[in-house]
Amino acid sequence: MSTDKKTIFLVDDDLTNLTIGSNALSKHYNVVTLNSGARLLTSLEKKIPDMILLDVDMPVMSGYETIKHLKNNKTLENIPVIFLTAKSDSESELEGLSLGAIDYITKPFSPPLLLKRIEVHLLVESQKKELLGQKQDLINFNNNLQQMVETKTEAVVELQNAVLKAMAELVEYRDDITGGHIERTQNYLRILICELWKSGLHLDEVSSWDIELVLQSSQLHDVGKIAIEDSILRKPGKLTAEEFEKIKVHASFGEQIISKIRTSTSQQEFLEIAQILAFTHHEKWDGSGYPSQLAGENIPLLGRLMAIADVYDALVSDRLYKKAYPHNQAVEIIKNESGAHFDPDLVEIFICVADEFYEVARQKTE
Repeated sequence: MSTDKKTIFLVDDDLTNLTIGSNALSKHYNVVTLNSGARLLTSLEKKIPDMILLDVDMPVMSGYETIKHLKNNKTLENIPVIFLTAKSDSESELEGLSLGAIDYITKPFSPPLLLKRIEVHLLVESQKKELLGQKQDLINFNNNLQQMVETKTEAVVELQNAVLKAMAELVEYRDDITGGHIERTQNYLRILICELWKSGLHLDEVSSWDIELVLQSSQLHDVGKIAIEDSILRKPGKLTAEEFEKIKVHASFGEQIISKIRTSTSQQEFLEIAQILAFTHHEKWDGSGYPSQLAGENIPLLGRLMAIADVYDALVSDRLYKKAYPHNQAVEIIKNESGAHFDPDLVEIFICVADEFYEVARQKTE
């Protein structure tokens, strides 16, 4: 067994699934196949893997019961777990994520997709460990070494951004029709906030924001899509009414995921902003949006700004079910939705900087 490769435990009671999974992964990882939760727990007494791929529906001890054992053990609780299951309902996915799984992949899975998700998650886990090490270093610094503290703090911020970027890339890989969406919406949001500041509108609120923190937080606005099944996210055509209702819950899922993270971290301001953006960027000025049908100024200003950035990028980008609209047509659509979908004052701000939006959008085709 190679010592250079990371080790993955693949747990499934179906021999065929074990064989397919092992064949897909063994070129890149040391794969240990196990046919039950009990055997997994026994094997963990001898070796701790870098990741566990865990089937949900197993006899005697289900995947949900197995992960509870892992999370109740201080030695095992931090091993990243991805559920592999034939279940595709949102409730099951949310339950798995709530129990501590980092992802939820429906079977039969695509080997390239499985490999990519494992790669991204292992990167995130590696960065998390490094971040914890950096934070511990900060605790041990002498108070007189202020310059060292500042240097290390910058490193932690950079690492935090790297983790956020990895999470954002994971979301985009799942919803691969929107590649680059998160980076572009960050740029659009920056343009809108700068113009809003210049205009003097909502100045008291805008002046209280840490703009860089807001922009970092915006990377998580679609994080709830991690809980939406692949068959909907990657559907090569227009969604049915039922499918659209399922994808709409990504706003609520995003809010719940971020809320869960907030309970275990001191980064409250950063995550509070991310939670607002995730939960409210699909609300509409006239109250017809989702998930809470908020209207007017009951929608947080951050959510109203994000809505314009998000919709503009959707309009000027290709989708499997439509071609990209030209910039001028996208601008007209947003103008026509003033007072319906969008805050009229913010539409006026958008019109002032529409050319800057175009420059950002144009870069993706160059």
